[in-house]
Amino acid sequence: MSLSMAASVNVLGGPLQSCSRDPMTGFFRNGACDTCAEDRGSHTVCAVMTAEFLAFSKYVGNDLSTPRPEFGFAGLKPGDHWCLCAGRFLQAHEDGVAPRVLLAATHAQALDVVPIDVLRLHAIDGDAAL
Repeated sequence: MSLSMAASVNVLGGPLQSCSRDPMTGFFRNGACDTCAEDRGSHTVCAVMTAEFLAFSKYVGNDLSTPRPEFGFAGLKPGDHWCLCAGRFLQAHEDGVAPRVLLAATHAQALDVVPIDVLRLHAIDGDAAL
């Protein structure tokens, strides 16, 4: 089975920028928040991890901070960039613990779940005021 990647366009309508190669992130582990129909979690929001968000994520059942060497995963720490599931980002926003986001590296399909105004509220890149 071959996965067909959705067009690599960001929420601003431009080319999708890289989110992180260290740690390597993304559904395809290509460093970008690319997505496809098989990406049921919609790993499309490029977020900058915070201690508060990592604790929240662990509390709601997705431990992103504990290393899992058997999967080649070193664990995330504050400051790391990571492609988050759009639904988890929205949940974190609603609970007041959303991390900052990079709009240029957030895939346009995130808008199927997260309103652009919510993303802009947490944006750290210069295009946030657009």
